[in-house]
Amino acid sequence: MAATSTPAALAAKAATSAVPIVFTSAADPVEIGLVDSLSRPSGNATGVNIYLSHLGAKRLELLRELVPNAAVIGMLVNPNFPDAESQAKDVEEAARTLGQQVHVVNANSEGNFNQAFATFIEMKADALLVSLDSFFLSRREQLVALASRHKIPAIYFSRDFVLVGGLMSYGSDIADSYRQAGIYAGRILKGAKPGDLPVVQPTKFDLVINLKTAKALGLTVPTIMQMTADGVSE
Repeated sequence: MAATSTPAALAAKAATSAVPIVFTSAADPVEIGLVDSLSRPSGNATGVNIYLSHLGAKRLELLRELVPNAAVIGMLVNPNFPDAESQAKDVEEAARTLGQQVHVVNANSEGNFNQAFATFIEMKADALLVSLDSFFLSRREQLVALASRHKIPAIYFSRDFVLVGGLMSYGSDIADSYRQAGIYAGRILKGAKPGDLPVVQPTKFDLVINLKTAKALGLTVPTIMQMTADGVSE
């Protein structure tokens, strides 16, 4: 069987120790208990670590590069996501090192979004970092619209946000991760044991920028950032 999201993978893992599980997990598979180790998963599960949840520090760095005068940066977190606390901790530690003020605001439903953005406005947030969460991804148009309405530059974890008007994203190639998971499913169907297949780690991370959104926000995207971006939307 295949569990294509972190919650589904955890549910499958809790339900059976015999049926093979191939997962794609954005959270750390070891940290949340899907596998014993990345190199030797053991048990009945293996798959692909999309490695999106531990890129918060890099997203913070990129956001500061695009909005260098940001005194306060907000971070939107879904507390129900398995490693939400770890994501927030990573960003907060990076912020302390950089001398950057970061405020974490929780939202776990659509009904919380307006209040979350009202909080960002109240705290005078100059920019926003949206943490990894499958629910946020499913509500990307609403989140992008709120960021646009309140004129808050935001960085996301998936290019899907940029495709609907978000400012920029930084993360691994999710489509390739699903392809890798499919390869593993095929190998298991041919007799391989999940516990013998190392969890696949991404090797490429994409920076995608929406220049139209940047212009609407009054931001100038540095030339070097445009040159190093893997995708630039006009």
